Amino acid sequence: MTKKISIADLPVFDMAEHLPDEQAVCEYLTIVMEEDDPAALAEALGTVARARGMTEIAAKSGLAREALYKALRPNAQPRFETINRVCHALGVKLVAQPMIAKEYSGG
Repeated sequence: MTKKISIADLPVFDMAEHLPDEQAVCEYLTIVMEEDDPAALAEALGTVARARGMTEIAAKSGLAREALYKALRPNAQPRFETINRVCHALGVKLVAQPMIAKEYSGG
């Protein structure tokens, strides 16, 4: 007989544990940015910062660690300056590219 596993017994998935290198970080952030959800981007940057070490990213970005946690929590709405500073601290940059015409609804 197959043993049933309770959902409560399953490990919690943490994306921060699955970002081994810069390529994985860039792919993850690109996927999140395609969602067009600023709060999701803030949360994803927080996940990457945790993966790299929140204290180190706070120091590199010039932000207090507590402020960084607050700015990058789920449903946060950080200023662009904060996003930019965190990206620089992580060693990534946001890149603009043309939208495919059929994807753009004009709204």
